[in-house]
Amino acid sequence: MGAGNVYVDLGYADADEMLIKAQLVAKIAEIIKRKGITQTHAAALLEMPQPKLSNLLSGQFRGVSERRLMDCLTKLGRDVQIVVKATPRSRRDGRLSIVFT
Repeated sequence: MGAGNVYVDLGYADADEMLIKAQLVAKIAEIIKRKGITQTHAAALLEMPQPKLSNLLSGQFRGVSERRLMDCLTKLGRDVQIVVKATPRSRRDGRLSIVFT
């Protein structure tokens, strides 16, 4: 049985960060597809070279910050909101998650 995070299962030290990036990239890819635009057009909107966007969409996002990915979402017409709240009493540590609405 897996940990619920493929990057943990694969032994990555930065597994939580990788999962967050993967979720953001998946949403970017979904929006590009839904808009029906080419990677060239999307790259221009996102102000990045098309080969870099292609790499990003194929899962090569090491070296790309979460902030940069959130900027991509805003350039694609999405609002990004960060909410900080107290953890439930049943957990000692907080956790990071992404909710898409």
